[in-house]
Amino acid sequence: MKFEKIKGLIAAPFTPYLPNDEINTEIIPDYAEKLKNDGLKGVFICGTTGEAMLLTNEERRSVAEKWVEHNSKEFKVIVHVGTTSSKQSKDLAIHAQQIGAYAIGSMGPLFLKPGNVEELVEFCAELASGAPNLPYYYYHIPSVSGINLSMTEFINCASSQIPNFKGIKYTHNNFMEMQQCLNMDDEKWDILHGFDELLIAGLTLGAKGAVGSTYNYIAPLYNQIITDFENGRIDEARQKQTISVKIVEVLLKYGGAIVAGKALMKHFKLDLGHCRLPLKNLDEKSYKDLTNEIDAIIQTT
Repeated sequence: MKFEKIKGLIAAPFTPYLPNDEINTEIIPDYAEKLKNDGLKGVFICGTTGEAMLLTNEERRSVAEKWVEHNSKEFKVIVHVGTTSSKQSKDLAIHAQQIGAYAIGSMGPLFLKPGNVEELVEFCAELASGAPNLPYYYYHIPSVSGINLSMTEFINCASSQIPNFKGIKYTHNNFMEMQQCLNMDDEKWDILHGFDELLIAGLTLGAKGAVGSTYNYIAPLYNQIITDFENGRIDEARQKQTISVKIVEVLLKYGGAIVAGKALMKHFKLDLGHCRLPLKNLDEKSYKDLTNEIDAIIQTT
């Protein structure tokens, strides 16, 4: 099975809620339009940023259905289907293929974690078999999943056990391993860079595509980093990456990429509502302080 590699930025969208805690799917068309206008190449929905494990499978299906309405060659919709259950994950994968998603992805199970690569691949193979006609990406994010197994070994094993395996959404700071993955099998696999604040590092290693949460609201900055890098303007790319680092530092100060990032979307004219428990939402003062600090950084660029 052959698939083209993704080039450019893929946003990891926030899941929008109404004040009554129901999913707000009606805002997704406006959300998709904003991302397209900002130069995004697609979305990786219902992942960490999308609070996947705080949603019911029914809610995840409804979110996927609304996003997939915007799937196209120019704007790819990748559906994260990972859960703690291979059966539930397979059901979500079946649904993603039925509705016409571009691809599926999953992290490993967060509960009763696999102890070795073979167990992880077996879990992923079961769920990926639910969407045999779609590319499958493994979502490597040890800081969230707690699964920190060798990704080179994973590729070696998955390449023979998962017919639709395409690559890895690599959200880890082991850049030696990431480079090894990029170079494996004559650069066959699509390794998507997962750290926004280190995008330039991923580009240096050879990554062509990247998935991130801050691409939701400052994608033009990152597209400029890519353009500078590709045109040999490395100092300019580094300077813009420094701005990204400053923004991420502020996000961490106010609750992290999900809580602070979702709040920022309102500041950028798209109110996606609150975050679900156990996440703690910002009070009015914290929100004002956050937006003031972000504006101060942006105004100096």
